[in-house]
Amino acid sequence: MAEIYPSVGGEKLERHIARLPGVSAHLDEVQFEIAARAEELLLQHRQEGHAKIDMLTGDIDRYVVLDDERGKKAALSIEYGRAESIVVKEAKDGSTYLDVIPASDGLFILARAANLPKKRKGKVHLD
Repeated sequence: MAEIYPSVGGEKLERHIARLPGVSAHLDEVQFEIAARAEELLLQHRQEGHAKIDMLTGDIDRYVVLDDERGKKAALSIEYGRAESIVVKEAKDGSTYLDVIPASDGLFILARAANLPKKRKGKVHLD
């Protein structure tokens, strides 16, 4: 019977396999395919043109990221949507008024691009 060792040269077996050239190349291909689909989906919904799709590479993992750092920092709202909110704004004359920001459904750009189930996350509070 074969015996499987949990490590190779002191490195976890999973980590060793993930670093093999063929596996690494396949991860790069899958990352590119997901990023291309995400960019296509994002272009269908672009309003102001600030959000973009980025590809990042970690030590082993590959990431496809929805980045809106240049815009309203709304990547979370773009992906998952947002509830209606009321904010206090200041007019040019110094008076204040209430402004209603309408609810918005999520576009699930990354989830759809990666063929993952579309699930709205629990309440997220960004303070």
